Amino acid sequence: SMIVTKLGAIDIGSNSVRCLVTNVVYKDGYTYYRKAGMVRLPIRLGQDVFEHGKIKSETRKRFIEGMHAYSHYLKVHGVKDFRAVATSAMREASNGDKIVAQVAKETGIAIEIITGKEEARLVFNSKIYDIIKATEKNYIYIDVGGGSTEISIIQNRKVEASKSFRVGGVRLLNNLVQQEEWTRMEHWLQKNAAPITDKAAIGAGGNINKLHKLSMRSLQTPLEYSYVSEQQEFLNSLSAEERVTEVGLNFDRADIIVHALPIYQKAMLWSGCDHIYVPKIGVSDGLVRDLYHRDYKAQVEL
Repeated sequence: SMIVTKLGAIDIGSNSVRCLVTNVVYKDGYTYYRKAGMVRLPIRLGQDVFEHGKIKSETRKRFIEGMHAYSHYLKVHGVKDFRAVATSAMREASNGDKIVAQVAKETGIAIEIITGKEEARLVFNSKIYDIIKATEKNYIYIDVGGGSTEISIIQNRKVEASKSFRVGGVRLLNNLVQQEEWTRMEHWLQKNAAPITDKAAIGAGGNINKLHKLSMRSLQTPLEYSYVSEQQEFLNSLSAEERVTEVGLNFDRADIIVHALPIYQKAMLWSGCDHIYVPKIGVSDGLVRDLYHRDYKAQVEL
């Protein structure tokens, strides 16, 4: 017989906020995750935080409205449980704690502020190897967000080293990345990643997901470094308006993608990876999986 557990996840990033509802289906010893719905809101917390150190009142209002919307959305779906996490923008906002408290009071949504490491742990799990049909022995995992880039070195399926850099799409768009940060990233990759053989990159984050989607390749098919470079050059030659009308990008993706792709390019170059797999999973997927394993798996799989 089949047992369905409906769970929700809210991912509060620097470039957008998203709410995912998933049916976790258990049947004959197998667990399937089926997306029931997803609502993404173009709320750029990072724009405020990386520039002014705090979330401005107009953005705060919109964010609170968004949380009310999610609260209703999750109720309509009738989820059994959900988790909400926030990453670098909320973490660095001087008024982050205040806003988290306000959301809890008004909506009952308890937002957990997590570290870059925890974020990488949520996104990167063993499922990735199945998705990309992994053949290499080692991987350089590159997760580019609006505020930071998390890079992990995976050897024989074990995370051997992990580092966070204050380089991200929203930060770059607003010219807020220090040259030293690039240098730190370059040196770290040249020392820790470049010497490794039999390797490929794995990319996470909305911008590389979008690029892979535009390529219309299967999840098992990686993008070559040359392909990423050509596409970046092509997108860069268009105006933000043309990226919307000609390429079909979302309005709030169009301006940021040309700032985010070079982060993957540089990381691939410095680590010596000539192709990048894009499994297209994110924080919300990881949250649902985590919540299920932590609180529901045992009762379901008796």
